[in-house]
Amino acid sequence: MRPPSTEGAADTEEFPNLIAGERISSPSGRLFANINPADNSDLVGHFQQSTAADAQAAVNAAAAAFARWRRTPITKRAAILNRAADHLEARADQIALEITREMGKSLGLARDEVLRSAQTLRFYAVEGQSLTGEVFPNDDADMTVYTLREPLGVVSVITPWNFPISIPARKIAPALITGNTVVFKPSSDAPLSGYRLAEALMVAGLPKGVLNFITGKAGEIGPDITEPPVIRAISFTGSTSAGEQICRAVSFVTRTQMELGGKNPLIVMDDADLDLAVDLTAKGGLSLAGQACTGTSRVLVMKQVRAEFTARLLAKVKAIKIGSGLTSGMEMGPLATAKQLETVLRYVAIGKREATHLYGGDRLTGAAYDGGYFVSPAIFTDVTQEMTIAREEIFGPVIAIIEVDSYADAIAKANASEYGLSAAIVTRSPRAMHDFASDIQSGTVKINRTTTGNLINAPFGGLKRSSTSTFRESGRTGLEFYTQIKTVYRGI
Repeated sequence: MRPPSTEGAADTEEFPNLIAGERISSPSGRLFANINPADNSDLVGHFQQSTAADAQAAVNAAAAAFARWRRTPITKRAAILNRAADHLEARADQIALEITREMGKSLGLARDEVLRSAQTLRFYAVEGQSLTGEVFPNDDADMTVYTLREPLGVVSVITPWNFPISIPARKIAPALITGNTVVFKPSSDAPLSGYRLAEALMVAGLPKGVLNFITGKAGEIGPDITEPPVIRAISFTGSTSAGEQICRAVSFVTRTQMELGGKNPLIVMDDADLDLAVDLTAKGGLSLAGQACTGTSRVLVMKQVRAEFTARLLAKVKAIKIGSGLTSGMEMGPLATAKQLETVLRYVAIGKREATHLYGGDRLTGAAYDGGYFVSPAIFTDVTQEMTIAREEIFGPVIAIIEVDSYADAIAKANASEYGLSAAIVTRSPRAMHDFASDIQSGTVKINRTTTGNLINAPFGGLKRSSTSTFRESGRTGLEFYTQIKTVYRGI
């Protein structure tokens, strides 16, 4: 197969769909613009505004490729993943620049994300080969009972804009290594990163139709890549409302993996290292302008240390350097979209009515900011559990400080949320560390660590309305999601 050429793509600024191994423009002739959120005059590229017909073509291509791909030796599948990882690593600087231009994170964070994506491909190239069936003892000497793990078939992968290459890699790599074929729709707010991942896999020798990349509005093509009976599984990361809508629409036999919203708490005990607590709060809540599903948004602080913690946090936040991710030394970039800016400013206005507003939350103006979606981080105190800013996911640099009287009070308030994605505690007490792991209602538990971040080889997912109660992403569970078990009774 002749892989799609990358030469001239940045100059033409128009990127096609990748369907059945071919670069295909939508017959609709419609395109949408991808712009730099730090500088709206910087056009990153134009992408296809695909139609239902485009989506159906992608699904059909994946279905046609499945029978051959599932029988491809797993060592050959692994080799393709490793070659794709080589491709990403060799182009890490270029892709990092594109990530920063299309969604705003710093170049350093963007480059780390590209390299982490390559590591993800390599991890599943190895781990996928260890996923085997089991043999079961029985009383019949003339019979062997064992299980086989087989691919599901055609799967859909739908991803967000905040980690535009690492989240797709985390979903697509385990799907491919286990023998599935994929229809991949990235966020329309950061499609180029996903294009580069799909391109890397095709350059690495992925057969035609095994991975099909399609862009467009979720409202127009979403049902066509999630609801057809041939779609055996859907892996989605995004808002809770969107995930619930998908789950309601698809058949009960369609396997779903939904990584959704969060309202992640960090508890600061009275014995905490306050400098560490401040650093973890700022890193978890602000490093990506608060645009992480595991970002710290609620800080529950023991009353004995609340005043000192708040003063130190305020000083740190005021010193944060805000600007384009292309500028060296910047610690917080823009919000990714105009819609996200509007959302954050709306919640800041609500917070000012509900709680005590200590700092920030203003749209930044001036030569360095006027062309983008910049806002200063906001800190609120005297926040109670009933307030909107303590309950609803904001997905922006807004931190709500909630005073608590005891460990039990902190746990009760931390758990009083419809979400349960990530939670952290800062303490020196071994007893509190031990109890927290059991008491907190969260799929990810951090002790003296930030709420953000997870390992490639460990399961990731939430509780309550933060995830579907099925299969976790990452690690071995990421592989299990894409396989089904067949039990074999073999006599002589």
